[in-house]
Amino acid sequence: MNRLAYVFREAFTNIGRNALVVLGAVLAVFISLSLTFGTLVFGEVVRNNTAQWAEDVRVIAFLRDDMSASAINDLQAEIRSWPEVQDVFFVSKAEALDEAKELLASNPAALRVITDNPDLVPASVRIQPKEPEDYQNIVFQLQGIPGIQRVASAGPAIDAMIALRDGLRIMFWILALALGVAAVALIANTIHMAIYARREEIEIMKLVGASSWFVRVPFLVEGAIEGLVGGALAVAFIVVAQQLAVDRLSDLPEWINVTVANGFLIQRGALVLLFGMLAGLAGSSLSLAVHRYLRA
Repeated sequence: MNRLAYVFREAFTNIGRNALVVLGAVLAVFISLSLTFGTLVFGEVVRNNTAQWAEDVRVIAFLRDDMSASAINDLQAEIRSWPEVQDVFFVSKAEALDEAKELLASNPAALRVITDNPDLVPASVRIQPKEPEDYQNIVFQLQGIPGIQRVASAGPAIDAMIALRDGLRIMFWILALALGVAAVALIANTIHMAIYARREEIEIMKLVGASSWFVRVPFLVEGAIEGLVGGALAVAFIVVAQQLAVDRLSDLPEWINVTVANGFLIQRGALVLLFGMLAGLAGSSLSLAVHRYLRA
């Protein structure tokens, strides 16, 4: 118990002696982990929005006018049994005409054409894939089925959305990893400076028989405290910034959602705190391993 008290007393003493250096390290960790946590939160916002956009992905099978009601029901049952399909529903000619009139309300010429020739708007079956990339398999299976005159999908737009989602996911993880490495390096540099400032005291402790670990542990604890404080500040800053963004950006279009679940913030925030502490320990260990004043 006395040793534990000594370790923490020495750690806080070191922090007090090098307050400006420690403040710089904490701020550096705060900035690094704020960017890391902010990147994770932004990635979750992108993931939520791409998932929401994915729900709007539809493959449309336009039906022939002579297709019977029983044949349409059989077709829906068959499509619903496909493993790639999340949902399927039927849109009648009347419903499709009302939808077309709404969509073409700002185009009087086109609106006049479909109003004068309502048979131009066919009935259809709308299919929602389980995953956006499943649309290609669905389109392939629909082609050639009797009663279907044409199959349509926003193929290029779906492919672009999938590429954007995957590209952003990779970019976010690479950026988070790079910033995490930077945080470790900054803490290592701070501990290195603290050891150098106390080099004479450390040499005296070694001469009177203090073990290497007895000298090292307070520096490890110091690094962990710096990382934990920097991580806590980063989590608090990003959570507050995210809540302010939700409040201030309430007038965004409905298809853009910046809300993040509290469960995600708590879980990722706890991981950032843990990473901050581990980064502090890693940085301290790195500095201790290469510093000549602490070699056995």
